[in-house]
Amino acid sequence: MREKRLSLRAKLFLSLISIAVVLLISSIISVLEFRRMSSYISDMVADNIESINAAQKLYDDANGYNLAILSVVGDDTSSALPGFDEASFSSRLDSLRSSAPNTIVAHLADSVQYAYAAYMLTSLELEDVLVSDFIDTRSWYFERLQPRYNRLRHDIDALSNSIYDELENNSETFQGAFYRSIIPGMVAVAVGLLLMVMLMFFLESNYIKPVYRMLGSLGNYRNFGRDYTYSFDGDDQLSGLNTSVKELTEENKNLRKRISAMKRSFHKKDNA
Repeated sequence: MREKRLSLRAKLFLSLISIAVVLLISSIISVLEFRRMSSYISDMVADNIESINAAQKLYDDANGYNLAILSVVGDDTSSALPGFDEASFSSRLDSLRSSAPNTIVAHLADSVQYAYAAYMLTSLELEDVLVSDFIDTRSWYFERLQPRYNRLRHDIDALSNSIYDELENNSETFQGAFYRSIIPGMVAVAVGLLLMVMLMFFLESNYIKPVYRMLGSLGNYRNFGRDYTYSFDGDDQLSGLNTSVKELTEENKNLRKRISAMKRSFHKKDNA
């Protein structure tokens, strides 16, 4: 039983459909991958920015409180104790610790907690220092409180710098994720170009060249009376067209021979 082959239209249609399917699937993969990575990295960057703002607020609160203590120490007539929102400070610090993107930030948050506890414990001595006749307030401030504040400020700066580094890493990760997300698209374009080249080669070798050779052989038949001898393997419409042309040329050639024979026969009769 003879195997049934695809028609010319079906071959072209399947070739174009395969290219379109490859491009469509790869485009969908690129879009989904980019959206997934973009959402993930955007959330991380947003968390980093929120943590940076929280760390900056810790620094501002601690610095404001320390300056308030310094103003009291510098004013011998003042005995009012500065206030500090310990609950808000501790809440921000706990939030930073719980949402820490890595263990380094969590450890730095713990260091801030310890430095803060030491600083606040020392600052509570202010009330006794102000009423004492034997303790110099300025010496107490610069020798006892200021070193603890410097430690607290140093730890808050280290925490902020670590979060900044994390933000920078996440930004670089986002950039890398963007390039990774477009890789399927680039691969699709490359595959599409390859399929286009293969399709062009297929059309050139199976259809364009046969058409030109058919026209050449047909021209030799018409102009020089040569036999139409071109043939090629195939079982599609073009192969059927070539076979039909060959049959027509053979029939036309036989018809010409019969006409020539009839003319010679009539010519002999006229001469007789």
